[in-house]
Amino acid sequence: MSSQHTTAGDGPGTSGYVAGFACLMGRPNAGKSTLTNALVGHKVAITSSKPQTTRHTIRGVVTTEGSQLILVDTPGLHRPRTLLGERLNDLVRETLLEVDVIGFCLPADQRVGPGDQYIAAELAELQRAKRTPVVALATKSDTVSKQRLAEHLIAIDQLGSWDAIVPCSATKDDQVDVVARVLSGLLPPSPGPLYPDGVLTDEPEAVMVAELVREAALEGVRDELPHSLAVVVDEMVPREGRPADDPLLDVRVHVFVERDSQKAIVIGRGGSRLREVGTNARLGIEALLGQRVHLDLHVKVAKDWQRDPKQLQRLGF
Repeated sequence: MSSQHTTAGDGPGTSGYVAGFACLMGRPNAGKSTLTNALVGHKVAITSSKPQTTRHTIRGVVTTEGSQLILVDTPGLHRPRTLLGERLNDLVRETLLEVDVIGFCLPADQRVGPGDQYIAAELAELQRAKRTPVVALATKSDTVSKQRLAEHLIAIDQLGSWDAIVPCSATKDDQVDVVARVLSGLLPPSPGPLYPDGVLTDEPEAVMVAELVREAALEGVRDELPHSLAVVVDEMVPREGRPADDPLLDVRVHVFVERDSQKAIVIGRGGSRLREVGTNARLGIEALLGQRVHLDLHVKVAKDWQRDPKQLQRLGF
């Protein structure tokens, strides 16, 4: 464990500007999306207490005077049980080959387990093949005692060979700046930023709208839904005949589930749950787009879509 890297990248230094892509990875629910949001200082990635919610490679961009760190948020890497699971794993592996530095998230409130060993083995292979630097991040450090955190850091150290190990808490904003500095310090030289100033993410708006609806639909629902929910934005069109100083955007969205019983859960008694989902999602979408939105939500059943290659393709996977 070489901790001398932890002060790297404090500024332009002698080598000038650095810029590149960083990928946060770890098993599902390791705190990747929450850390992405904390690093960017703006809500970009969807965060949910349900594992396996991130399905798109959402990038957050962190720009300083001497560096630009572009965060690629991947789904959790896990032993797949469905075709969707296999595709998500393939997506992670493709992403790993393209990034300049990797942050491996290991939540402090869970002991290092087989899932982490599975990922550590994949990363060791990547370190051998491409020499990609890997920083181990002990996330959720605020949830455990100092003693437990120390044990966790030792376990992480023994799990593999890391360029640095950094404990951090995204929710308490503890050491998030250190994480940014360490990751940036391992980026390659660049003539300047890769993204223009003020850009926080390059995801198309429709993808982010779909993610906000998905997040709202998953909020407060028991565990039977997360994997079975897909959201597709049909259209986003300005309402005709509106005054220029008070525009309205019509957003039509389909939420797909796999079974009628799940459809009933999403809609709720007398449509109460769907109305709540619509209200929460609309507030997020309006904040994102900076204008008023009329959100039209429809719930449809696409039977067993996770196992059907045609449906997966149609739903964008």
